[in-house]
Amino acid sequence: MLEVENLRSAYGRIEAIKGVSFAAQTGEIVSLVGSNGAGKTTLLRAISGVQPISAGRILFEGAAIEGAPPHRRVALGMAHVPEGRQVFGPLRVEDNLRLGAFLRKDAGIGADLDRIYAMFPPLADKRRHTAGGLSGGQQQMLAIGRALMARPKLLLLDEPSMGLAPLLAQQILDAVVRLRDEGLTIVLVEQNASAALAIADRGYVLETGQITHSGTGSALLEDPRVGEAYLGV
Repeated sequence: MLEVENLRSAYGRIEAIKGVSFAAQTGEIVSLVGSNGAGKTTLLRAISGVQPISAGRILFEGAAIEGAPPHRRVALGMAHVPEGRQVFGPLRVEDNLRLGAFLRKDAGIGADLDRIYAMFPPLADKRRHTAGGLSGGQQQMLAIGRALMARPKLLLLDEPSMGLAPLLAQQILDAVVRLRDEGLTIVLVEQNASAALAIADRGYVLETGQITHSGTGSALLEDPRVGEAYLGV
């Protein structure tokens, strides 16, 4: 589904991504873990096209897309849930969801709204409320739902549990697993490395813009080097 080859990206003279290569196969969760400042968010932003790259290739279903603008990547089947949710606070919940389908012309938008409401019942109860009045967990549900309205093949998820109580965070990650089980490919960036690797088919550890460890999620959980550095064991 996704291949990233020797990707590099910088903010001015500071290189945030230094030759990163990884892949995500169809229908799997790939977790990217690492400390703050490791380059995880920059990597997702580069994949979705909102962060310029200085070198490397991004292949989506075998086609090079590194020169494509963000909206073109959405049209191809990629959706990005950004760090911090970034919902449109003054707009109603349902309007936020409909904005996720801005490129679609088909007749299935209403059915997809119903699917999102079934997946996240709190959104159904507050569909006519403004997004800015939602709790943090509800805003995260809304951000994910908005991305799903684009009917993506690949979902890029940046820190979905950030700032959430443990129970809500687990509910969000359970939803991520359900989406994977339905066939969606997911690249997950998550500060909670234990939780991210526990649901991952494969994982990669980033340190200062480079991948230092990779393997199945379970293998990385059991790796003493990863445990000592990121899992508190």
